[in-house]
Parts: sequence; structure tokens; C-alpha cells
Amino acid sequence: MKKNNHAVEGLDGLVYTARLPLSSATLNWLADLIRGHLKKIGSRWRALPAGRIAGLVLAVLRCDQRPGDLAGGNGIHRTTVGRWVREAVGLLAARASRLDRALKKIARSGGGVVLLDGTLIRTRRRTGTENRKNYSGKHKCHGLLVIALTDDRGRLLWVSAARPGRTSEITACRHDKLTQKLRAARLGAIADLGFVGLDDSDPDADPAVITGYKTARNRPLTRGQKLSNKALAAVRAPVEHGFAHLKNWRVLGKVRTDPTWATALVRALLVLTNREVAR
Repeated sequence: MKKNNHAVEGLDGLVYTARLPLSSATLNWLADLIRGHLKKIGSRWRALPAGRIAGLVLAVLRCDQRPGDLAGGNGIHRTTVGRWVREAVGLLAARASRLDRALKKIARSGGGVVLLDGTLIRTRRRTGTENRKNYSGKHKCHGLLVIALTDDRGRLLWVSAARPGRTSEITACRHDKLTQKLRAARLGAIADLGFVGLDDSDPDADPAVITGYKTARNRPLTRGQKLSNKALAAVRAPVEHGFAHLKNWRVLGKVRTDPTWATALVRALLVLTNREVAR
């Protein structure tokens, strides 16, 4: 009896198509951004047109597709896909708003408050003392801390630089001088109990950061304080929606790189998230 053990997929492997859960407007916008960059740097030729490049970049960012698989299906090398992704992330991150400009924009539009919160982006655990700083005792895992501001509808306005997971949220805000910039823009921020103590200004002055009340072992909350916490939690709900939209990009499932790249990546995804939410 003769056995036929030939590989079904052949030498080149199987190629399949998949649908990206993104709008064509986002694809076209990113393609135009890439075309403008290529024209600016005088690049005469690329292995694929700008529209195809934009599709590959979005596939990596949205679905965390392996660059090697995408490269094999498009007849290019894996490092080429990685280079295109890094190039597009740099272009997108450069379009993210700075903190002072984002606050001034809200003030000009008539807004009075912003929503403040932090989240941990998980990273792959690595051995050695160099990665101990990325361990978060609060979340019991390795990751990078990111602080974000949204408007009252949950639209992301600004994200901070990615910092080691052991960094507290208050320390990260003080490093960015958040309270000073809020006062300069004459805005207030509503935050959760993790930000209690951030605003250490004069008690008689208007607070720049509004938080709820913390309970103590020998001092339970009063009924009025509980109602206040419940009202603030309802107002803060949209900021959680903003983070949910941001984490829909599966490339953030587990960041495999350093904080510098993670900062550029998160800011690039902020720009793409706002394009998708606002369409």
C-alpha cells in the first residue's frame, strides 16, 4: 500500500482572508497619512502601495497578527512589515495632543471638568532584576502604568508616558504636573479613590482634583458621603468606556517591548481610537 504524505498546503503555505473590525474611513485616512510621509521624505518606491501598507499596519495593531504571517501572504519579508508598523506608529503618535493643548481645547469649547484615571498595560514577564520595577503589587502582575484624561463623554484626550508598573498613579500625575496644568487651564478633574491626596493645595482654594471619600477602620462613611461617592462613580463611568475602546486594540494584550515604544504605541492607538469613535 502506497502512502501519500505530501503536505496539503504546498511549499508556499495557505493564504486566507479575514475581516478587520474597522471602518474604511480609518484605512483611507491612514493611507493618506502614509502617502504624505512618503512624499515628504522623497521615497520613490515601496514593495506595496500605501493602501495595502495601511491595511497590514491595522491588522497588526487591531488583531495582533504576526508580521511573519502577513508578510508571507503578501510576498514580502517579515522585517519589512515590522518596519512599516514602527513607521506608522511614529506618524500616529506625533499627532497625539500634549497635555496643556488638550486642556486648553476643552476650556475653549466651554468644558469645565475632565475625567482622570489610570490603567495597567500588561507586559510579558522577564527574569532578572531589570524587570522587577514593572511588577505591580496592586494588580499582581507585570505591566506599565498609563494615566489618561477623557471628556465627560469618555472621548480620550491625552495619555501619559508609560511608566513601570510599580509607579503609583499619584506619582505619575505629579511627574506630569497635572494639578498645576489643570489650574492654569481653569479646569477640574474627577477621579477615583486612588487619587486621594493628589491635590495638596490650600484647603480654602477650589480643588483641582475631585475624589470621593475613603472609609477608615474606626470611621465608617456617613450616608451623605456614600451618596457623594455614588454620584461621582456615575459621573466617572465614561472614562472606563474610553479605556475599553483603547484596549480593543489587541496589540496591547501583552506588550513585548520597552516603555519608550509602549508610550508611542499607546499614543498612536489613542489617535486611531478617536478616529473610529468619532466616525
